[in-house]
Amino acid sequence: MPAEGAMNVIPTESTVAAPPTPAAPAASIRVWDPFVRAFHWLLVGGFLANYLELVRPGRYPHRVIGYAVLGLIAARLLWGFLGPRHARFIDFVRHPSTVWSHLRAIVTNRDGRHLGHNPAGGAMVLALLATTLAAGLTGWLSRTDWFFGAKWMEETHGLLVNAMFALVCLHIIGVLHGCWRHRENLVLSMLTGRKRANG
Repeated sequence: MPAEGAMNVIPTESTVAAPPTPAAPAASIRVWDPFVRAFHWLLVGGFLANYLELVRPGRYPHRVIGYAVLGLIAARLLWGFLGPRHARFIDFVRHPSTVWSHLRAIVTNRDGRHLGHNPAGGAMVLALLATTLAAGLTGWLSRTDWFFGAKWMEETHGLLVNAMFALVCLHIIGVLHGCWRHRENLVLSMLTGRKRANG
């Protein structure tokens, strides 16, 4: 029995604590268009097939994959001028001094987040496009009447392919750093095309 003078308090909505509302998922935005995503993964597949010798070097399947990769590079170069915002070169190609400043910021964990390619990523795109194009062209030239059997052309092709592998390794390191630094799955974004909208 309540003590004399005590008031009976009837719980109401104002006196009962409401359960915590779960945080809303961060809004996402479309960044990578379907062509950029398809180009990226087809290039990955073509490079792995030939570099890991899943098909025999110099044989017909190897050459077909190489020519397909050259076609992809040509299409990506065109898309760099005609594609949507984040696919265009003007969106991510930066002056070397800007790239260097960004690399220094990465070392000190002061690099900012970018929706598209950051300055270092943009430089890597250019390096990979140029090296892949050169590797494909030297592979094609080594089969022509002009350079068939020319050892130096075959060796140049091999050096360029190994340079591609080195660039791919640096690219992967950069992606892993970006995933850790900015707490987002960059591999998933290249599959879905979407990234977190806020900073």
